[in-house]
Amino acid sequence: MKKVMIGFYIALLFFSVSGHPLTSIHIANAQHKPIPPYAKWGTLALKETHEKYPHAKIIDYLHIGRTSGPQTSTEKFKLWLKENNKEFGVFINIEFNKETEKVVKVTFEETSR
Repeated sequence: MKKVMIGFYIALLFFSVSGHPLTSIHIANAQHKPIPPYAKWGTLALKETHEKYPHAKIIDYLHIGRTSGPQTSTEKFKLWLKENNKEFGVFINIEFNKETEKVVKVTFEETSR
């Protein structure tokens, strides 16, 4: 009986760590996350940064947060770029109309940290 139980546990361990299709499906479903509300603005931040720094590679991305005023809101991001041998950060602020979501202003500020 012990040999059967040990065999069962070994098989269970094998299927739990292998790429068994059923295990992979459950893991994939468990890791599915909803799209964050700032995703649209993050995409725009990446696009605008690529236009401003066409030769730089974007190597990191951080959503800092949102500030809200009476008519506009501002999404704030920090991107880390690498161009040639230089690495630097860029703060990107995207101000937009809260009702229409039309972009009012995009600003960039480089940082060494």
